[in-house]
Amino acid sequence: MVMAVTGIIMIGFVVGHVLGNLLVFRGPEKLNSYAAFLRGTGGALWLARLVLLASVIMHVVAAVQLTRLQRKARPIGYDRQEPQVSTLAARTIRWGGLLIFFFVILHILHFTTGTLHPTFNHTDVYANMISAFRVPWIAALYVVAMAALGLHLYHGMWSSVRTLGMNRASRDPLKRRAAALLAAVVWLGFTIIPVAILAGFPS
Repeated sequence: MVMAVTGIIMIGFVVGHVLGNLLVFRGPEKLNSYAAFLRGTGGALWLARLVLLASVIMHVVAAVQLTRLQRKARPIGYDRQEPQVSTLAARTIRWGGLLIFFFVILHILHFTTGTLHPTFNHTDVYANMISAFRVPWIAALYVVAMAALGLHLYHGMWSSVRTLGMNRASRDPLKRRAAALLAAVVWLGFTIIPVAILAGFPS
């Protein structure tokens, strides 16, 4: 239940985050105004950050606890290794989660505090994004991380609604269209930004 609830909280944040980031395609005024609006909320922004931080911590702790319980219940794996109804997202959920965890730390140091951004400007989010993603290895890092995020969202969204009893059991577990659509939209929204900037946007 903790995994499911905290996962849904983080999914809500990710959806809002990608919608805000996509304002980069509407120009510096729109994106910087949005960023200024968020900073102007003051206490509300910090409350949201605290809720998100608590969700991340509880999500990670729950993941570790569930992994230990699983290994304790079956210390020796199944003889049959070929995946049946399991998906790639399900089989990589732990490694993907670990990658996302370290990426989030890097992302905060890069775009929130500016510690790792050589030309960081607290009031010009647009310029920060353009200058960062003009560097090929940084753009590539974000693209890889967003692929991991997309897979994690796909499995996580499906698992969360099942855990909370919001979805009946399906005769075909691979038909997870809503989760797949959400994951694809978020992945595409985040990925298109570094790709477009590296390709020369704005021209």
